[in-house]
Amino acid sequence: MKTGRLDHNTGRKGSRTPSLPVITLLTDFGTADYFVGAVKGAILSVNPHAVIADITHEIPPQDIDAGAFTLLASYKTFPAGTIHVAVVDPGVGSTRRPIIVSANEQFFVGPDNGIFSYIYDREPSHRTFHVTAEKYFRPSPSSTFHGRDIFAPVAAALSNGVKPKKFGPVIEDEVRLPALLEPIRIIHIDRFGNCVTNITRDLFKDSANAHLLINGKTIRDFRNFYGEDSSTSPFAIWGSAGFLEISVNGGSAAKILRAKRYDPVALSLSV
Repeated sequence: MKTGRLDHNTGRKGSRTPSLPVITLLTDFGTADYFVGAVKGAILSVNPHAVIADITHEIPPQDIDAGAFTLLASYKTFPAGTIHVAVVDPGVGSTRRPIIVSANEQFFVGPDNGIFSYIYDREPSHRTFHVTAEKYFRPSPSSTFHGRDIFAPVAAALSNGVKPKKFGPVIEDEVRLPALLEPIRIIHIDRFGNCVTNITRDLFKDSANAHLLINGKTIRDFRNFYGEDSSTSPFAIWGSAGFLEISVNGGSAAKILRAKRYDPVALSLSV
């Protein structure tokens, strides 16, 4: 005997369950206050069947660059149709634009402040829409909480099938963070003290004769995994985000190298 599945859109049993888009959340809100819960409530008020996934809410406050990197490192793991809500928004309430970016068969919703810069670079065929259709906002949006009152309901409307063009016009002058991918430098330091550079595999494929110079320290050791050698000296390794990282087995490369984000990195491929 065949057993039908519950259709989440109609509440009736049918032959199949429709695939519901995932809505991810990436913010600097933390989890101690009501902010994240309120954003989720605003989404569920528009689409009670929304599938919500937290990327992180621990982006350092107002750190747009960190938010941009974290989104870059995670968005491709999600399925087609995913809607990413990214809110690191020190300009909330100002004239900065709310936007939707359509790229890689996914959507990105948030402020036009550079947080989607890596998406623009990695997905050159993207389209960006300025969200001007206020009918999709919550009533009387707060000037301090656009995550709840604008971005959350817009994302929920997208998950209900509203097309991006319904929210506003296409724009081509998005705000971008200044030269994130050039010159060579550290673009992120994670909680383990790994120093993520913006060096990609396209830059060089053979590490046999390569070495890096960071804050006067030369790094010649390239490893395939952290425990490949018991040495506690810094080494280079390809990280999961696709960038070359400087690490220390069981320690913090950032502390040993006294490295900070944006520190320059010299790469030599000579013998």
